Amino acid sequence: MEIRNIAIIAHVDHGKTTLTDALMRQTGASSGNVSMDSDSLELERGITIYAKNASLIYKNTKLNIVDTPGHADFGSEVERVLRSIDSVLLVVDAQEGPMPQTRFVLKKSLELGLKPIVIINKIDKPAADTGRTEEQVLELFLELGANDGQADFEIVYAIGRDGVAKRKLEDEMVDLSPLLDAILETVPATTPYKDGDALRAQVFNLGYDNFTGRLAVARIYEGKINKGQTVFVKADGKEARKGKVVKVSGYKGIKQIELEEAFAGDIVLISGLGKISIGDTITDAEGTELLPAIKVDEPTVGMQFLVNNSPFSGREGKYVTSRQIGERLRKELEINVGLVVDFSAGDVFEVYGRGEMHIAILLENMRREGYELSVSQPRVIVKEIDGKKTEPFEEVTIDIPSSFQGTVIERLSSRGFVMQNMIQHEDQTRLLFEGPTRGLLGYKNQFIIDTRGEGILASQFIEFRAYAGEIKKRKTGSMTSMANGKALGFALSGLQNRGELYIGAGTEVYEGMVIGNTAKGDEMTVNPTKGKQLTNIRAAGNDDAISLTPHRPLTIEIGLEIMQEDEYLEVCPKSVRLRKRLLKEGERTKHKNKK
Repeated sequence: MEIRNIAIIAHVDHGKTTLTDALMRQTGASSGNVSMDSDSLELERGITIYAKNASLIYKNTKLNIVDTPGHADFGSEVERVLRSIDSVLLVVDAQEGPMPQTRFVLKKSLELGLKPIVIINKIDKPAADTGRTEEQVLELFLELGANDGQADFEIVYAIGRDGVAKRKLEDEMVDLSPLLDAILETVPATTPYKDGDALRAQVFNLGYDNFTGRLAVARIYEGKINKGQTVFVKADGKEARKGKVVKVSGYKGIKQIELEEAFAGDIVLISGLGKISIGDTITDAEGTELLPAIKVDEPTVGMQFLVNNSPFSGREGKYVTSRQIGERLRKELEINVGLVVDFSAGDVFEVYGRGEMHIAILLENMRREGYELSVSQPRVIVKEIDGKKTEPFEEVTIDIPSSFQGTVIERLSSRGFVMQNMIQHEDQTRLLFEGPTRGLLGYKNQFIIDTRGEGILASQFIEFRAYAGEIKKRKTGSMTSMANGKALGFALSGLQNRGELYIGAGTEVYEGMVIGNTAKGDEMTVNPTKGKQLTNIRAAGNDDAISLTPHRPLTIEIGLEIMQEDEYLEVCPKSVRLRKRLLKEGERTKHKNKK
């Protein structure tokens, strides 16, 4: 049976997973509502976080499909996957056209010499414009240096949600057979196994099993691998080490199935090889040549994880000690290769990731598992390159109604961003900027306010560049509780005029807990537990009903975005709270004066 290895790549929410699920259902590889996005967070947020493998059979050909994340913070997953496959399906929304992550994944694909099949998806959208999208995609191919063969790409039009596709606009749509046929015609078959070939396989992803430990997800390039076989694991600059294959698994649909042996061209899970890493070559002979190394992207953002020592600590958490937090982070490192953790400080862990969302997903998973901890404000990683201070820079693409463009340009310019391009289409404007990652931290919430929720902002890490100097951000101040107890509606009704509240009436508070922000940017210490003075004298307004504006409940992402340098975010299984590092106002004043 011939094998084709493909990856589905796209910007976030352009329909990769929906299309993959439809392909699986049509070919009988899955049934019902089974989805590639099986993680609870993926299902809730409607995004792919982890790259996943599946396989299907069509016209006696096995298609190994890898569904990749579309969010920039998980871009390192995409890069590794692209090294293990033979072609990509580039999915582009017919209304939005190419977006930042489209550019990023396409650039990587073209650099690796892959020839993409372009799927223009969601062609049933009211504002879909297939002609304009085709032009934009071709422009992007040429801009990124595609060769003649790559620029002559196959186009398939689809409605992934309905599981239908066509190769010409005038054709009728019945199912996804036109797309599957295009894959068989366009994607080269893998080199078949030849008896006597030496084994060469490369690890491009990791998994974890509670019984067998770390799992290697690998593409077999030559030879075959057997259960129980003794192999060598090799990496550039390291000595080859021996290992025994405990188990080999393949995929049938999205389910893993145990195999006795697997051959060249296939993608498999291998267990029993201990501390195996991304890019390692697995061979059956010590002298076999290594496959080219796979580079894992370095982190750009860091923050501290530490024990929660607030007055409410231990109320909700099952795992609250620094030892337990450290063990959980070590376990995460087994599979989350984009993450770096510094354990040298003992009870404070420096955690570095690809972006705020990358670390927020880890925190959300830990919270749901029963962990309780505090984290510091996110900060970008500044490092020295060739004697110069450098920091990460981002490419930002913004789609907004034209009436908001002045405000957005002004905001981003003040944060160190330089506009690269402006494209207007009817009453919509697309703005392209480049600037320091620092300038984006804490901006997304402001962007939502400035565009009244009608804007789309997407960013993509470019590279480390010379440090951009001081960035002025308009900061809101914190409204901090001076008392312990339950917040009362009477007190909150007076405070809500000073800014935005994060808590509602009846919420338990403690001294030093941040309960809201101040619109003018001043720090305020307030008493949210103060009740109405009771007297026997009636006065005008005494009996007015209290009217509270709905407060803004804190989530991990919102907390990481709005928190200040002198604050911690308290992450617990049932609650997310902001607090001052120094809980007493006197201590904060002393510290400020010393500084």
